[in-house]
Amino acid sequence: MKYLLTFYGHEGAEPSPEEMKEGMERWGAFESEAIDAGVLIACEPLEESSTATTIRLPEDGEATTTDGPFAESKEQLGGFCLVECESREEALEWASKVPLRPGAGLEVRAVRDLSPFGRKSPTASPVKAAATA
Repeated sequence: MKYLLTFYGHEGAEPSPEEMKEGMERWGAFESEAIDAGVLIACEPLEESSTATTIRLPEDGEATTTDGPFAESKEQLGGFCLVECESREEALEWASKVPLRPGAGLEVRAVRDLSPFGRKSPTASPVKAAATA
């Protein structure tokens, strides 16, 4: 089963170059371990929420596009990992290894299986994802 690990935190406080380098080393170690274990499909940071564009489709069907996010939260989505695990417990084990900055949060959510309704996921398996990374 696939699980999405989403990372949330406060924006604006940029780490020092030294802190950034150390953080990238920790992320590299996490990603290497997850790739070697065959669970990592994708792992990417996101740009600041101020660069986002929100598209809404109201009841009348006329789409609107607005610059910026509209999350009613002090924390913003900062990145994600998509992993394939045998169980929720295994996904939680991988989530506990994610090298988050102090004060950040992480949500673990199963990817919904719509195969009973005829949908076949186009997402690459972890082995194929590693080969194309």
